[in-house]
Order: sequence, then structure tokens, then C-alpha cells
Amino acid sequence: MSRKQQGINPDLEKAISDMLKQVMSTPEVDTELKLKVIDRAINLEKIKQKVQDDSYGTGFFTGEGE
Repeated sequence: MSRKQQGINPDLEKAISDMLKQVMSTPEVDTELKLKVIDRAINLEKIKQKVQDDSYGTGFFTGEGE
């Protein structure tokens, strides 16, 4: 049985990067669409940071702070 690949799909990462470059370099694109693409790129970076941090979420349900 094959293991599921960990991390971000490289094709997805490249697609969002290409979309960001294209949208930002096109003056005809309205600001709302540019902000949506920027938001997607930021969310991708957040996910990448969570995936890279092995200790992310380990403090939950430990009983500390009760």
C-alpha cells in the first residue's frame, strides 16, 4: 500500500504562483480579483508552515492550563 504524499502538491503550488504573477502583471484585472489571488497565496504559505512544523498542534489536549 502506498503512503500518501506529505506536504503541498507541487503542481498546486506552481499553479498558484503562476496565477499570482499573471494577475499582478495585468493592469486590466480589478483589485478585488488581485486580492483574492493574494489571499490564496497567503493561505498556501500558512499551510506550508503548518506542514513543516512537526510540533504544530501538539499542545492541544495535554491538560495544561486547566
